Amino acid sequence: MANFLYRLGRFSYQRRRLVAAVWALFLVLLGVGALTLGGKTANTFSIPGTESQRALDALKQELPAASGASATVVVKAPDGKTLADPAVKAAVGATVAKVAKVPEVIAAVDPFSTKAISPDGTTGLISVQFDKPADELSAESADGYDALSGLSSGDLKVVPGGQIKAGIPEIGATEVIGVAVAGVVLVVTFGSLVAAGMTLVTALLGVLAGMAGLFIVTAFTDVSSTAPILALMLGLAVGIDYSLFISSRHRSQLAEGMDPEESVARATATAGSAVLFAGATVVIALAGLSVVGVPFLTAMGLAAAATVLTAVLVALTLLPALLGFVGNRVLPRKIRKAPTTHHHARGFGFRWGRLVTKLRVPIVAVGIIGLGLLAIPAKDMQLALPDGASAAAGSNQRVAYDLTAAAFGPGANGPLVVVVKSNDAATSEAIVQQVLGKAQGLPDVVAAQPAAASADHTTRLLQVIPKSGPASEQTADLVKNLRSAVQPLATGDSSISVTGNTAVGVDVSNKLSDALPTYLFVVIGLSFLLLLLAFRSVLVPLKATLGFVLTIGATFGITVAVFQEGHLASWVGLDSPGPLVSFLPIIMMGILFGLAMDYEVFIVSRVREEFVHGRHANDATIQGLGHGARVVTAAALIMASVFAGFILVEDPIIKAIGFGLTIGVLIDAFVVRMTLVPAILSLLGDRAWWFPKWLDRLTPRVDIEGETLRIDQEPRTDELLNVP
Repeated sequence: MANFLYRLGRFSYQRRRLVAAVWALFLVLLGVGALTLGGKTANTFSIPGTESQRALDALKQELPAASGASATVVVKAPDGKTLADPAVKAAVGATVAKVAKVPEVIAAVDPFSTKAISPDGTTGLISVQFDKPADELSAESADGYDALSGLSSGDLKVVPGGQIKAGIPEIGATEVIGVAVAGVVLVVTFGSLVAAGMTLVTALLGVLAGMAGLFIVTAFTDVSSTAPILALMLGLAVGIDYSLFISSRHRSQLAEGMDPEESVARATATAGSAVLFAGATVVIALAGLSVVGVPFLTAMGLAAAATVLTAVLVALTLLPALLGFVGNRVLPRKIRKAPTTHHHARGFGFRWGRLVTKLRVPIVAVGIIGLGLLAIPAKDMQLALPDGASAAAGSNQRVAYDLTAAAFGPGANGPLVVVVKSNDAATSEAIVQQVLGKAQGLPDVVAAQPAAASADHTTRLLQVIPKSGPASEQTADLVKNLRSAVQPLATGDSSISVTGNTAVGVDVSNKLSDALPTYLFVVIGLSFLLLLLAFRSVLVPLKATLGFVLTIGATFGITVAVFQEGHLASWVGLDSPGPLVSFLPIIMMGILFGLAMDYEVFIVSRVREEFVHGRHANDATIQGLGHGARVVTAAALIMASVFAGFILVEDPIIKAIGFGLTIGVLIDAFVVRMTLVPAILSLLGDRAWWFPKWLDRLTPRVDIEGETLRIDQEPRTDELLNVP
């Protein structure tokens, strides 16, 4: 491995103009493809094969009108009046007429016809039916629906609700803050604007390539609206980190007086090996989301994995070429002018390494207990799909949700739909009456009533209104109880299904929970084998995995405390604490596992390098941490800064992901990898590198330490920069 990367680094350096031209052409082609083929992202969540989704798919054939998006426009009378007042009633009628004229709306029914009027007569719901699902509606339709908001004639308050225009997250100025902080960290770390700028440029180029490829994919398959943001988060973070790691090694070698071409080749061979293995673990963790069997999650994972893979390729090819262009200017001016000298290892990383190895027993005990305590809130984690209650305060979706909940109860925001289908109308009618009786007898049901029917009346819809909100545990239990109660009523060729947005959300959450063990087994298993191959040790990969368990537990605990329980929620701009979005745990576990292995590889590869080159295990741990502390600190701060920029986004899903990843990176880098890992390595001593002889014979050697490249050199002076 090291020899191959050595040759790749030297080739990129020597043929830097060719490499830069190829990347430029590649970026142009991707850009043209994104502009000409790029489709639109989807903002819906579904899982083929679940009962709720099967019912919706069947409705497209049997009752097409009912398979399109549905929504409710909330109308509220002025203070002191009711909807029955003649002027107000006329205003409601005018509003219904306006709703009916919105593009792709096939029906708008006034609240007087549906009896959807609050007990006090002040609030009503206009039922709206579109001819297409929400993610297929045109921008003209969504904008027209959203424009209904405001005051109608007679001061009637009109608020369009539902998922018609939930708002696809957009990239704005808030995310730039994270990049700006990353730039400052790079300047401080490198002491050179050239080095800092080059690292940022390579990361941004990698992100542009990955994002362009993602938008090309949207022309051929559905991609979640969250996927581009996730790809951007990871692409920026790992792109900067990977370039930082290789550049730091190159600068260290230049400061020793090594020839620039040789230095680039060796940095690509040694630090590049760590980057390759670190990137591989991230790609495995993200691509592994495809084993869950959830299409929108698969698309998110593969999109982010492709962006990370692009970042690795940029770091291993384009970066060496750019280093050839800038030459010695990657070093601070004072280092370029100063003679090469040897300094005793006295940087903070070395001092911290000595302290950690000296106090290893209490540090391990305190670290494990402390992270365990932070994980306690995670046991109460609740999961659901986003609804109006989680929308930003002041948005139409949130205002409509609150008005509906106040007037009709929270369950009115998430009615369940029961689909009855048989071969003849009489059988369907008989089953409908039985279903109504069963549904009305359930404790958490406010009302159950017939709804639409197919032209031949063989397919019938019923609406069941829960007492509790769509994201509550009580409603999830109701979905289960309702299915258990009504499905035995189906006889012969008839069928009964429970669907609707709320039921879809419950099915998605259950599917993700059931798939989580399989996902973890596959991802952790493959990553364990990868680390086994890289470090030729059994205990090091095991320690890395157990460290991840501590990281993810504490991260989930803190995220639940803030976003679900509401502690310090105002600090992150969260208006309404509530259940976490269903796919957040599995997404965060995949991303954080990959990033955790990043820091594991960055630090332990240097420890391993020192150990195989003859240092005592404890001294190798101190040296490895000392040389790697500054770059890992910079990398963690950069990643955390990039992720933290997304906490400022209004979308609660992106906000929660950004927060969780920020906390997870900080915990994993500073508590687990830079504190617990060296302490445990010190406790294990030489045993940390135990590798059975039979396994040693079977395992191919990848030479991540660059041992085959080792030559006699003058004393190293990378302590001068405190970077690896």
